[in-house]
Amino acid sequence: MNKIKNIKLVVTDIDGVWTDAKMHYTNDGDFMKSFSTYDGMAVQILREKGLETVIITSENSKIVLERAKKLKIENIVLNEKNKLKKLKEICASKKISLKEVAYIGDDLNDVEVLENVGFSALSNNSPIKDKVNVDYVTVRKGGDGAFREFADLIIKER
Repeated sequence: MNKIKNIKLVVTDIDGVWTDAKMHYTNDGDFMKSFSTYDGMAVQILREKGLETVIITSENSKIVLERAKKLKIENIVLNEKNKLKKLKEICASKKISLKEVAYIGDDLNDVEVLENVGFSALSNNSPIKDKVNVDYVTVRKGGDGAFREFADLIIKER
C-alpha cells in the first residue's frame, strides 16, 4: 500500500468507527457510548511512531471530548458539519496536504473527506461500504477495534 508511506496525520470519525454507532439513553435523558480500549491503544501507538490522531465528528458530545482528553488527543473537532473544510484548515495549519492524511469514517457525512485524502478507510459495519470506493474496509466493526486495525495497517506499511 504505497499510499500509506506519505501519511503524516491520522484523522478519524467517532460514531460507527470508535463506537458501534448506538447511543444508549437512560430514563433521566443521559446517554452513553462504549469505546474499545483497542482503539485507545492505537492512539498511543500512533503517537509513539510520530503520528498525531485528530478527531472530527458531527456529534456534539461531551463523552467524546472526555475520551479524547483521557487519550491526550489535542486536536478534536466536535459538531462539525463540513468535515472537509475543517480538515483543509487543519492541514494548512500543519503545512501538509490532504494527500498526507489517512482518514477513517463510516457514513455519508464522511464521503467528501474520504474522496480527497491520501488513504481512506471505512469500518466494516458502514452502511455505505458498497457505495463508496475507499482504499480499505476494516475487518473489525466500529466499536470493536476498527480504528486499531486501521492504525496497525498504517504503522505496518509506513
